[in-house]
Amino acid sequence: MSSKDFRFLEIPRQTPRTVPVAVRVLGYGEISGDFASTEAASQSERCIDCGNPYCEHACPVHNYIPNWLKLVQDGRLFEAATLMHETNPLPEICGRVCPQDRLCEGACTLEQGDFGAVTIGSVERWVTDEAIRQGWRPDLSHVRETGARVAIVGAGPAGLSCADRLRRAGIAAHVFDRQHEIGGLLTFGIPPFKLDKNVVRTRRMVLEGMGVRFHLGVEIGRDIDFAELLNDYDAVFVGTGAYTYVDGRLEGRDLVGVHDALPFLIANTERLLDEREPAPEYDLAGKHVVVLGGGDTGMDCNRTAIRLGAASVTCVYRRDEASMPGSRREVGYSREEGVRFLFQRQPLALIGDGTRVRAVQVVETQLVDDGDGRPRPRNVAGSESELRADVVIQAFGFQPSPPDWCDVYGVDRDESGRIRVGENGNLPLQTSHPNIFAGGDNVRGADLVVRAVYDGREAAGSIARMLAGKKAAIAAVA
Repeated sequence: MSSKDFRFLEIPRQTPRTVPVAVRVLGYGEISGDFASTEAASQSERCIDCGNPYCEHACPVHNYIPNWLKLVQDGRLFEAATLMHETNPLPEICGRVCPQDRLCEGACTLEQGDFGAVTIGSVERWVTDEAIRQGWRPDLSHVRETGARVAIVGAGPAGLSCADRLRRAGIAAHVFDRQHEIGGLLTFGIPPFKLDKNVVRTRRMVLEGMGVRFHLGVEIGRDIDFAELLNDYDAVFVGTGAYTYVDGRLEGRDLVGVHDALPFLIANTERLLDEREPAPEYDLAGKHVVVLGGGDTGMDCNRTAIRLGAASVTCVYRRDEASMPGSRREVGYSREEGVRFLFQRQPLALIGDGTRVRAVQVVETQLVDDGDGRPRPRNVAGSESELRADVVIQAFGFQPSPPDWCDVYGVDRDESGRIRVGENGNLPLQTSHPNIFAGGDNVRGADLVVRAVYDGREAAGSIARMLAGKKAAIAAVA
């Protein structure tokens, strides 16, 4: 081995500097800065190219991580950006919102050896941002147009990923979305301090440069009948996400001051985009806020409430901290910004003072291992208590809510409402209707952005194979 193989001993793990807490809670700007080119190269040098890249295996889109880290070391920025896009159509977004601590960085060999993982996510973000800033764009000069056209319903990560891959295959991609901006929950569900909305707008510019056409403010089933898509396009991809909140069925959930996470986050993003003051029901200044749920959406609610001027924010989770589904990084940021965590507490009811919520009744839990792989919380009798709450935000998760026309056109769903794909000999991500494909949260249930990106990418590949097969069959008959 050369001395370069041991650079991780000389160069400690370093992440980009974050905005000081006292400053960042005053606004909604991204709290993490970018690497300088020398820092990105230096951090990339820490990769030992271990031969069995666990980071690559742990990545849902299987990025060629050691390969593009080497290109960054060598100063080959555009080549690194091109290689990133071979596996991930949205690298600058995944670099910001992926829980790298649970995926690529968590699997890094250096992390297992307590040397600190390579800062993969930060390098990924820097490469894409800097390459696009310097003029890099996807090279489609070799692409031959097929004449085929595909409609994509939903401009979220799955739909955007699918559109990117279709254009690379010479297939026209038309994306329909009911919102006035692209991105789905990337734009309206994830707060700007995690994902600046200009990043999504830049990706729109890149996609439009590739020939993707967006039809925004258009709701399929309201403004355009789904039958028109089936008649006018060679295939349809459905990436409508998961917007139906999980109802904890707590007594008192209809009290004034009780909100569900997604409407709360969407309303705040929309008012920031329109530069408005918070609506009265979401004006949290001076109020005591309790957030129920320990996932990334709960962390987004925590940190948004802080920025809305809450007097206190308490996050309640029924298991212990190690069991939290949210990113450790986001939990850490919440804590830094003043959020108090109450672990092993199960909410029992929301208590009102007249029509308005005043408290959350909780009970302590014990984790019991019943052999199914994950300890279950069990309530401890006699341990009930009340938490003061002027506002309660329920962040129990989301379920898919496929549109009604799925039933009309024979698109099978399972008992939870998720669209079934790839069954009975169908192509990956192909539904029970041969010309309809689906992916992302409406197939998986609420899941990571990067897995929606994977689904969109793979669905585009299946669509291209199906259309090529049809073309070959027609040619054979002719």
